[in-house]
Amino acid sequence: MKDGAKNAGIVKLLQIASFVFMLAMLGLCVWFMAKNHISVKTAGQLTQFLSGGAVTAALIMIGFSIVKSFALVFPPAVLFVLSGMVFERFWQAVLVNFIATALSLILPYFLGRFMGKDVVESLKGRFKAIKKLDTFAGENSFALVFIFKAGGFMPSDLSSLIFGAMDIPFKTYFIAANLGMLVLNVLWTLLGSKGDLSNPLSYLYALPALLFAAAAGVYMNKRKKKKAALAAQNDLAQKENENESV
Repeated sequence: MKDGAKNAGIVKLLQIASFVFMLAMLGLCVWFMAKNHISVKTAGQLTQFLSGGAVTAALIMIGFSIVKSFALVFPPAVLFVLSGMVFERFWQAVLVNFIATALSLILPYFLGRFMGKDVVESLKGRFKAIKKLDTFAGENSFALVFIFKAGGFMPSDLSSLIFGAMDIPFKTYFIAANLGMLVLNVLWTLLGSKGDLSNPLSYLYALPALLFAAAAGVYMNKRKKKKAALAAQNDLAQKENENESV
């Protein structure tokens, strides 16, 4: 448990460092946009001020996504929307987000694998959502990762760390996580690319993601009840066998 607490401390330091970096970059971006009279609606003009244009913007987005993975609780939807606003073509934004997501999924996973299961116990007090994973431990690993990533039941990077600590095979995790995040990637990027953030109706682009999350929640709740009923049935059968043996 001491090792778990120590590892949890390391995770917290990484979170603080990544948050400081992201706030600094955000402040720099806001200052630059104000200086050059760029608004949210004209965010695509940012690429014109960068040496290398869209390629440089893509590298910045990918690098930022990797750094934010240490924050554990930063919502990837923000970066998806931002890419949709910055890149001229929708497919370019989706591709950049896909690459950034794939790379950002790796570090938290292996951080969790390195630190082990003790870190999960130490983090439970800070992140109540971790208990949700405990409830569904032992379920199909692929389905578990996919549903948690696509449904947004837990911050993506935090769940990656926990999946690593749970020793879910990397190949299974990586494929399921990318497929799950692709759902959010397309929907939130569509909002940034085609929507108008000043118009509340534009947020309907994200409605399919919310509906999927609701459907996944219903499915997981049913699985939870089925698992509890099966456990109760097994306990009853075990008690009956013990009584017969006596």
